[in-house]
Amino acid sequence: MRIGVVSDTHNNRQNVRKIIALFNEAGVDRVVHTGDITQAGTLQMFRHLDCPLYGVFGNNDVGEKPWLQEVVDEFGFYISDPPLQLCWHEREIIVVHDPLEFENVLSEKHHLALHGHTHRQRIERVNGQLIFNPGESAGHMEGLNAVGVVDLSALTTEILNF
Repeated sequence: MRIGVVSDTHNNRQNVRKIIALFNEAGVDRVVHTGDITQAGTLQMFRHLDCPLYGVFGNNDVGEKPWLQEVVDEFGFYISDPPLQLCWHEREIIVVHDPLEFENVLSEKHHLALHGHTHRQRIERVNGQLIFNPGESAGHMEGLNAVGVVDLSALTTEILNF
């Protein structure tokens, strides 16, 4: 199983169009958004994914949360407050927005830990766990736009720059 990972889109709809195209071309089975979507109209765009969308709300989603939740309900997305615990392909996954939210919830049972917030790419292996943030996708840091794909069988990552 291959999952797409995106973070911190911050209402950059031009980039969201590119992100959706990248994930659809890559043929991922699911997409995880690690937060800071920012506006309901941006979240609606993810209905064009060829797979289900999961994720967590970020700190910049707080003021828009009622409208974001309406979109989640309308399109059948799976987005909640962090931490989000998933089990796919016999892998335990934890999703947060801010890596500080791993405190007291990240444990040795997790194979994969996903986060955003920092706008910095992170591919780190700690005690057999993969901690992953694909990095910037909002266009704040010129030339560094990226999303990621995680192969859950091999627990490997691929960065898709755009």
